[in-house]
Amino acid sequence: MTERAGAIVLGVETQIGLALVRELGRAGVPVVAISSNERALGLVSRHVRRAVVAGPPRSERWVEAINQAAAELGRASLITVSEANLSWVNGVRAQLSPAVHPAMPPQAILQQVLDKSRTLAAARAVGIDTPRTAEPRSWDDWQAMAASFPLPAVLKWSDPNGVAPRLAAQGLELHKAEFVLDRDAMRAAGERYRALGEWPMVQEYCAGHGLGQFFFLRDGQVLRRFQHERVAEWPPEGGFSAVCDSVPLERHAALQEQSIALLRALNWDGVAMVEYRHDPATGRSVLMEINGRFWGSLPLAVACGAGFGLHAHAAALGEAAPALPAPRAGVRCRMVAVEARRLVRVLLRPQLIRDPLFVRRPWHDLARFALDFLRPGVCYFVASRADPRPLLRDLHNMLPRRKGA
Repeated sequence: MTERAGAIVLGVETQIGLALVRELGRAGVPVVAISSNERALGLVSRHVRRAVVAGPPRSERWVEAINQAAAELGRASLITVSEANLSWVNGVRAQLSPAVHPAMPPQAILQQVLDKSRTLAAARAVGIDTPRTAEPRSWDDWQAMAASFPLPAVLKWSDPNGVAPRLAAQGLELHKAEFVLDRDAMRAAGERYRALGEWPMVQEYCAGHGLGQFFFLRDGQVLRRFQHERVAEWPPEGGFSAVCDSVPLERHAALQEQSIALLRALNWDGVAMVEYRHDPATGRSVLMEINGRFWGSLPLAVACGAGFGLHAHAAALGEAAPALPAPRAGVRCRMVAVEARRLVRVLLRPQLIRDPLFVRRPWHDLARFALDFLRPGVCYFVASRADPRPLLRDLHNMLPRRKGA
């Protein structure tokens, strides 16, 4: 009997790549895991057939490692996580063996969702609520906007990956989201980027918590959908999931259809996360961005049987979509170390919370943190009784290291 085609998972440093390795391996897919970091979590999973440390990120050695893995597997999908890796794979497709089948859209399609301005314009065209946004193109534009834009506001770069090297060249830090509370702070932010000659988008402040809707599209057809709401985020004012719950698909059904319309308008195929800021008090859901990649809380989707990695693997190889039961709702997933860090900030260092409208509930958060250890069916971003070594490596990676070690 011919062994089934394998999967090459590139970039297994975090819980995202680890979740892909586990989902594919449990389904019987032979997995080769590749990383530039010998301490990567996914390298020690029991579901890895072979672990490869391939030198500097996005180097010629990565191409060699991928082609060697494909020769070993005979035929393989290539699945990766970060935007940087996705763009790199698109750039080296011609150097990859014919046995390698990348599980990602072409760069021109990918670039549409990497550019937040284009995403917001497409969203407005299909009737999705988007935050009021200004895009200053000059110092004069910034000064005029700083004098009139409603506050508080949030500063975000339209294309964070594109601007990051230019910021670094100026000795400037890349902020994913920067809260601005008053006119003086707005003017100071603009002055900071004046030598760069580029400025971030300015968006209205949107109350609420993160709501993620996840889809897998193949030839324009929606093969899989899933959604979650964030229970606790890091940083507390909004960022990524420290604790999240899977949500029944009956909820936010109209919004799901709008999300699908947006992805189709962008000619999207493959996996995508459409992220909203949802305010339960008003029912308003405002688009934040599209992640055209696997997302940070993927372990929750895997625990619920959503099967996005399996769909990506099958589509890349031109195989039939896997037949899977509906994903489970009502499951909670935790990243305990990050959750504890958040709890310390909420309880002991609230002055570091940048959102001026953030409502602290310290005793509620403390009680939930403790009681969730007793909650039935809770899953964890890294910890798994069936695959314990990644957690041990994660704990080891947290230990202080001697300089030069």
